[in-house]
Amino acid sequence: MQTEAIPSASPGKDRQNDMSATEAAPSTPTLTIAVLTKNEARRISHCLRSASFADQCIVVDSGSTDNTRDLALAEGAEVFNYPDWQGFGVQRNRLLQHARCNYIFFLDADEIITPELRIELQAAVKSGLAAVWTIQWRIVAFGHELKYFRSRSGIERMFRRDMLREYSGVVHEQAVLTVEPTPRHLLSAHLLHYSRDTVYGSLEKLMQYTMLGAAKRAKKGKRGGVVRGIASGTSMFLRSYIGQFGFLCGPAGFLYCFLVGLEGFFRYAALEYDRDSLRADVTR
Repeated sequence: MQTEAIPSASPGKDRQNDMSATEAAPSTPTLTIAVLTKNEARRISHCLRSASFADQCIVVDSGSTDNTRDLALAEGAEVFNYPDWQGFGVQRNRLLQHARCNYIFFLDADEIITPELRIELQAAVKSGLAAVWTIQWRIVAFGHELKYFRSRSGIERMFRRDMLREYSGVVHEQAVLTVEPTPRHLLSAHLLHYSRDTVYGSLEKLMQYTMLGAAKRAKKGKRGGVVRGIASGTSMFLRSYIGQFGFLCGPAGFLYCFLVGLEGFFRYAALEYDRDSLRADVTR
């Protein structure tokens, strides 16, 4: 495995994290914000600026061919290059290896922390609670904020570091905790998610998530096929367009929901026709 630690212009303070899962957090708990990247030069600066209040910002890059790493360094992040892509779970675990603070918040490169969410995060860290915090998205697609779209909520993003053992899974990875049951708290302020900027980028993302999802299902022995794909795609489209109020968000809302449905269809098509070539290391 090739690993490259890139010196940061503004390295975070060296902090120890030796709490047990049952002990109270220190009186001045600290926060790491951790970001995965690959070819995110258009977005990474805005993303990291929204996270500048953290005690430590880490970027684990997957071998970008643009200047993502240089831009991240310029924003004061600690940058590590792991070009041997093995899935989202492995990359998140690599972020964990470099986290030094008491709490860790996972931020995607296409997300922005709003001032309201920043205040909530700081209050949650200050509380010292042994818990998990979940977020809710406000989707921005094709230059339009989908204000009426009921985005998925309850996505686990912030953890007390000593309670998070690892991540498992190639796509839609899951956190494995050291202590269960653990309280979950929903952050009320939204996290801005610039999910799809262009049709071209959306199709690249569609390909990656389609193949990773198909590989995951193939590993479980599930069957694919066009009929299953139509059923899955139609269900996903109707759930997002009708059930989550995408129809109230104009043409951008329709296109967003349509691409969600296409992912559901092609996942099962690939499972049927590309089964022998499916793999878990697909990148964009």
